[in-house]
Amino acid sequence: MNKFLTTAIALVMGGVASVALAQDQAATEQEPPASQMRPADLDSLLKQVRQGRVTETSEHRQREAEFRARQDQQQRLLNEANNEQSAEEARSDRLEKEIQSNEERLTVLNATLQERLGELKEMFGVLQQVAGDTRGVIQNSLVSLEYGLQDRVSGLDNLIDKASRSSTLPSISEIETLWQQLMLEMVASSEVTRFDHNVITSSGAKERTSLVRVGNFNLISDGKYYDYNTESGNVVELGRQPSGRFTSSASSLANAEAGEVVAFGIDPTRGQLLSLLIQSPTLGDRVEQGGVVGYVTLALGAVGVLIAIFKIISLSITSAKVRSQVKAPASPKASNPLGRVLSIYSENQDVNVETLELKLDEAILRETPSLDRGLTVIKLISAVAPLLGLLGTVTGMIATFQAITLFGTGDPKLMAGGISQALVTTVIGLVVAIPTLLLHSFVAGMSKKVVHTLEEQSAGIIAVHAEKEHKRAHAS
Repeated sequence: MNKFLTTAIALVMGGVASVALAQDQAATEQEPPASQMRPADLDSLLKQVRQGRVTETSEHRQREAEFRARQDQQQRLLNEANNEQSAEEARSDRLEKEIQSNEERLTVLNATLQERLGELKEMFGVLQQVAGDTRGVIQNSLVSLEYGLQDRVSGLDNLIDKASRSSTLPSISEIETLWQQLMLEMVASSEVTRFDHNVITSSGAKERTSLVRVGNFNLISDGKYYDYNTESGNVVELGRQPSGRFTSSASSLANAEAGEVVAFGIDPTRGQLLSLLIQSPTLGDRVEQGGVVGYVTLALGAVGVLIAIFKIISLSITSAKVRSQVKAPASPKASNPLGRVLSIYSENQDVNVETLELKLDEAILRETPSLDRGLTVIKLISAVAPLLGLLGTVTGMIATFQAITLFGTGDPKLMAGGISQALVTTVIGLVVAIPTLLLHSFVAGMSKKVVHTLEEQSAGIIAVHAEKEHKRAHAS
């Protein structure tokens, strides 16, 4: 009994394993309850084993049939692939023969073409070179800005492409495109024309404005110069315009009528000289390079000039009053120095000559400080200005040597700041000293002239008084 039970259990386990490996449809069917799967006795267990063997045998037969059908299909596909391979190999052999035949025919045709071209081949090479050079000129030309760059180079591109290929010859119309563009470039380079175009202002805004093209040299508009960037195709206003005499001539040309002759400075280098011109420092830049010492020197110079101007005006008025008083010595006026001196004589006519002379000298000495007031300051400024320039020179050289100590002499730009300060302050000192010294001499001369007039009139008064006193002495 135990042996039979062990055998039955082994058969059940083997059947269950076979069913688990081969079962495809059982996974989709509903699993029976646990109470039905558990056999009640050995007879039921044997029945389930026999049923499982029948099911497994049926499934194996079905799978064998499907495998045989698929095997026949794979054999059919293999036969078709072999037939297709044979057809392609035959086609490859045929194409190789055609390629070889075409190569031989192409060699013959090339030889015939080269023989027929003859000297034309060299001509087309020169034509290609000239067309390439012309395209470069047109691409950088201001004329293309007015007539359209793409319209001008499209025909040349076709000509260059055909001239570079020996199998295609350019047509007569395409060859004519070359000399047409050359003639347009030559004629337009001698014209001054006006056209509308989009420009980029110095502030970065894009606007449409009326441009004046001066040949192939300059672009201007209302007193402003513009630059044509060939890489981007944009017309850009110069961030910094040249000096006033150039912008004024540009404004005159922009507002000129047809046929009017206007003086205008042309840049034959197409912008290179203009770029160098706008990079040169202005007067404000020069003054700024002088630093604090330069500003102090200029301030002192301005003070000296203002004082000199004030003294010139004051002494001119005083001289006019003195000249008027000279014409009327009998009626002295207190509004001028000579009148005040003459009033001293009118008040002291009865004194002796020595006393009158002393009183008149005192009156002249009293008028002299007001006439000489401010002259000392002007003279001091004319003497101090060169010393301040020398001070700026020394400080600039110190800055230069410090730059050399820190960075060496490899980059001259690092030393340019100190050298500029050294030279500019010297120039500013001389510029201030020379005019103030001249103004001081002029103002001092005017003051001395008034004082000389006072002394001359005083001497005359003393002489007249001495003569009167001498006559009274003789009469007595």
